[in-house]
Amino acid sequence: MVIDYQKIFEESRRNEKAVTKFLRDIIAIKSVSSQEKDVVYRIKEEMESIGYDEVIIDGMGNILGRIGNGKHIIAMDAHIDTVDVGNPENWTVDPFKGDLKDGIIYGRGACDMKGAMAALVYGGKIIKDLNLKDDFTLYIVGSVQEEDCDGLCWQYIINEEKLKPEIVVIAEPTNLGVYLGHRGRMEIEVRVKGVSCHGSAPERGDNAIYKMAPIILDIQKLNERLTGEPFLGKGTVTISEIRSTSPSLCAVADSATIHLDRRLAATETWELAVKQIQELDSVKQANAEVVVLDYAVPSWKGLVYPTKKYYPTWLLPEDHPALIAGKETYEKLFGEKPVIGRWVFSTNGVSIMGRYGIPCVGFGPGNEIYAHMATEQIPVEHLVKAAAWYAAFPFEYLTKVK
Repeated sequence: MVIDYQKIFEESRRNEKAVTKFLRDIIAIKSVSSQEKDVVYRIKEEMESIGYDEVIIDGMGNILGRIGNGKHIIAMDAHIDTVDVGNPENWTVDPFKGDLKDGIIYGRGACDMKGAMAALVYGGKIIKDLNLKDDFTLYIVGSVQEEDCDGLCWQYIINEEKLKPEIVVIAEPTNLGVYLGHRGRMEIEVRVKGVSCHGSAPERGDNAIYKMAPIILDIQKLNERLTGEPFLGKGTVTISEIRSTSPSLCAVADSATIHLDRRLAATETWELAVKQIQELDSVKQANAEVVVLDYAVPSWKGLVYPTKKYYPTWLLPEDHPALIAGKETYEKLFGEKPVIGRWVFSTNGVSIMGRYGIPCVGFGPGNEIYAHMATEQIPVEHLVKAAAWYAAFPFEYLTKVK
């Protein structure tokens, strides 16, 4: 099918007021992780009013809107949960009002990533309204629990709903650049046991905090030794929490635990990251336990879908058809080359491509620097451009793979 890119962009421009209103509506609905029910139903209402071919809410609580029934399965993903607002005094606007000032929409989730959800829904509207068709089935996915456990939603979609697209667009904020991936991450605990006794005679016990102290120093040194490659960057490890137990504050600690945030470079794996800690002399001397943590929190539908807190690195090859299509879609719509980059943070791509090998490419409205901030914001112009890109991408992609 011959696609008129200018017509797609013009149609997106005509939808500017509607997509803006929709985004402000869903910003006004609080939806922290595991509490997304109300925003799911508001998105469902919008998809149905637009005329999506099918709209379903799966067993976990993700919402999936389908357009078309062709051979090539394409999905576009935006998580619809947000972090909480933190200290309300840090906000200069109501985080749940969706204030619009000088072409910028403010509020919790504006950038991360209800703005993308609004643009995706309206990308689908462009396809429907212009009666654009080709040999693809497009799923617009509003996924849940990403902020708590990135990628869990797609583990469920792939394993239980049996939806396995050939390509997925990750709509996390890229400032309208085309992104190829990001580092992975793990959440690890190191646990040390001691023997408690009265604090007046500490020599009678075995202080777990003292046993942990050299481990802390060794992990700091380990971070300095980690390597990587220029594009995604080096691996890192940092201690984000220390805690201990004892019968009282007048007693020697009988356990100590540190929580590690481990970021994984392109070639680093679960096994490597765990082994690096287990082989530290201080860990061996303390007979410490190294544990990759579990996640098992009910979704808004009450479903518990346990997983390990391991989120693999992913990186799309530069010659992949999805990347070429992403760049050319941008060039044909906007008359210039996009920025090619990668995220600093993590996305649902850790499951989709990291676990399952399904290629992912990133394109989203908003700048990731505003994610989780009290100044969270998104330009209306980004919504318009992103919706046009989402509408055009499937057709450009098919020219590369047919």
